[in-house]
This record gives sequence, C-alpha cells and structure tokens, in this order.
Amino acid sequence: MDLDRKRVLVVGLGRTGEALCRFLLHQGASVTVSEKKKAEELGAKISSWKEQGIEVETGGHSQETFLKADLIVLSPGVPWLPELEAAKKQGIKIIAEIELASRFLKGKIVGISGSNGKSTTATLTHKILKEGGLNAYLAGNIGVPLISFVEESKDDQIYVTELSSFQLKHTEKFRASISVLLNITPDHLDWHPSFKDYRDSKKKLLTNQGEGDSAVLNRDDPLVWPLKKEKKFQVYGFSQKHRVSPGCFLQGNWIVLSGTKEAQLIRTSEIPLFGIHNQENIMASALVGYILGVPLFKIKDSIKNFQGLEHRLEKVATFKGIDFYNDSKATNVDATLKSIQSFEQKIILILGGRDKGGDFKKLKKPIKKRVKGIILLGEAKEKIQKALRGTVPITIASSMEEAVRLGYSLAEPGEVVLLAPACTSFDMFQNFEERGMVFKQKVLNLGKEAQ
Repeated sequence: MDLDRKRVLVVGLGRTGEALCRFLLHQGASVTVSEKKKAEELGAKISSWKEQGIEVETGGHSQETFLKADLIVLSPGVPWLPELEAAKKQGIKIIAEIELASRFLKGKIVGISGSNGKSTTATLTHKILKEGGLNAYLAGNIGVPLISFVEESKDDQIYVTELSSFQLKHTEKFRASISVLLNITPDHLDWHPSFKDYRDSKKKLLTNQGEGDSAVLNRDDPLVWPLKKEKKFQVYGFSQKHRVSPGCFLQGNWIVLSGTKEAQLIRTSEIPLFGIHNQENIMASALVGYILGVPLFKIKDSIKNFQGLEHRLEKVATFKGIDFYNDSKATNVDATLKSIQSFEQKIILILGGRDKGGDFKKLKKPIKKRVKGIILLGEAKEKIQKALRGTVPITIASSMEEAVRLGYSLAEPGEVVLLAPACTSFDMFQNFEERGMVFKQKVLNLGKEAQ
C-alpha cells in the first residue's frame, strides 16, 4: 500500500489516532484528523500536530472532510457515522488501524479476541512467550497500538495483539499467524446494529488464515467451535468438558496439554488466578506457547507466577469476615455470570451502569442460587430491576460509596460483596478502571472505619 502523497483521514485523536498520525507522516501522506471532542478538551497536542502539517478538525465531523479523503483509518470504538456512510457510497476505502498496521508489519501476529477474557489471555500469553525466550510484544487494546511497532518491526518478532470487535469489523486482509477466539456472547449491542454483526466481526479474526496458520478455539462455545471448518488452518481446542487433541483440557484437577502426546501441565490448585473461567484463559495462553515451541516447564512457571490484572475478580479487602471483590471489567452479562459462578459463598452483588443491550434475565438463575441481595446503581438500574424482579431483595444506591456501605450492611461474615456491573461505566465514570478504583477506595475507607 503506497501512502505517499495520499490524502488520509484519521478518525479519532486518542492514543491510536496519534500513533496513526506519526506513522502516516513518515510514509509521506497528507494527513487530516477528525475528532468529536472540542479543541479545549484535547489541549496542547492539537498545536503540536498542526505544526507538523496535519489538519485537525475538532468539535464534530464534517462530511466534506470525509469525502475529500483517499483513505479513512478508524481508531477503535469509532461508531459508524453518517459521514462514513457517505464516504463509503463514494467508494472511499475505510479501514481499521490494525488493518493498516498489518499491511506493513514484519513478524508474526498472535490475534486474541472474544467477548470476555481478552486482556488476561493476551497479558499471560505475552508473559509466556517473553519468559520462554521469544521476542514478543504486547499490542492492541491492552498495550501499544499495533501501528506503533511497524517501523521498527523485524521478522523474528511476535506481536500478541488484543483485538476488539470494533477493530475487526473494518479489516480486509488482516491475518494473524495464530488466532485465539475465546468466546462469543452478546456484547456491545449499543454499537453494533445486531448480534449477528457483532458475531461476524469476531469471526473476521479467522477469515484470512490459511495453511501454516493456527487457530485456538473454545471447544465449549457453540458459536466458536463450528468455526474450525472455516479455513485450512490447524485447529487447537481448549475445553473444560471434553478431551481435545491437539489442544488443552481439564481432567480432574489437572490442566492437560495434548499434542503429539498428552502431558499434565499444571494442577488447578497451583493456578493463582481466581475464577473457573480463568482456566479457559490459561489453556488458550498455554496453547499459544506450545505452538510457538515454549517448553512446558516454562509455560507452567509463567502461569504460576501470573497474578492477573487489576479490576478482574480482584480481591480488595477482608474485614469483619466479609470479602470485597472488584470485577469492574465485567461490563457485560456473560462476564457477570462467570463472576458470580466463581464463588461458593453467598454474594451481595453490585450491578448497573450504562446498558450495552444485554439480556439481564440470563442472570436470574445464578442469582437465585448464589446471590443474597442486589444493589443497583447507574442508568440501567430500572431495566435491571425489572428483569430481575422476584429473584432476591434489590436495593437502589445513588453512588458507589452508598453501594459499598449498603453491601457491607447486608453481608454477614463468610459472605462476599462483589462489584460485577454487567454494564459499561460511562454514565458515572470515565472508564471501568476509574469505576474499579473508586470502588476499591470506598471499600478501603470503610475498612478503616470498621477497625
């Protein structure tokens, strides 16, 4: 792809947008940025880019800007704007940042996607490869934008890349040497026009794979496993229910890796990550290491030393016999379902935020089984209350502090107060990280009072 003197429009001036600008300038492109935020929200970086010859449009998008482009590159999460539809009708190419990066990148891409578990799996996979002696980098949603690596990339490098449905939707030729598809459940239905569109976007991770490539697929997911028939790639399965070969599976209290022969990899009791669903993430990561030749003992060591990521079933504190867990990253119904299923104790569950189009009724059965009470907050509280009416007592909170205090008042020694919202955070917080940090701070403050 020749970008010299091409008029390229970058939509969005966040971290990925800025990385795109740097790359495109080096390629000799004539770059314009269109950003919905106002100039004062973006600060001094606008003047810096303008000094380098980039035209920056702020405070919204104009159709004229889109229609004069030769190529439009989207930052992750940019919705399908009317201006994009107009550009598409004019035959203007529209691609994602990862698509552009893949056209120029040297080395191998390990693409990791799924509705839940992407960040944990990508981070652990990178750890396994790095500690296994491979030249591996963490990229995509969780790390540095893939485009940032292009100019220094080499053939012996491996890019473990977390990929969202937003990114995959606008790909054409993007190809991962190893794809990992963890699961597909309804998510981001506030962004995608339908679940089919969301599912089809996830499936694009496998579209361009062929002979010599590998796909690591969830044997237990009815929407993932049938994709093994899509192309002529080598399939590795992982499962908590079935013996798979080649692949990785749960057998009693062992995770077993099956290749040319079966080998016990690690006891479940040795795994530091909390939650049964994390066994799936570990199996997927282990398979990537196995495919790339990392010795089993090194894979095991990396798993044993992995402490997980913040805001993912993270234990915050215990006081008066009550455990407090932060799973702010549980931003959809399926993630909350898995979070609930991770506990044997009774739970006081904090739910709510901005709805993503999820079916909260799916939580009714596990709530009746494991939850003692629900505390709701945020924009979706009425919808959730209606969906879960008749399960367990439901209380409304106006703030995270109130939710934490209510949770503490309702819980008894031996029980758990769990933040697993099943919604995004954008109604009350900047992101799930801020929501989790606020929850933790309110818990710790309460703990000091309770001493």
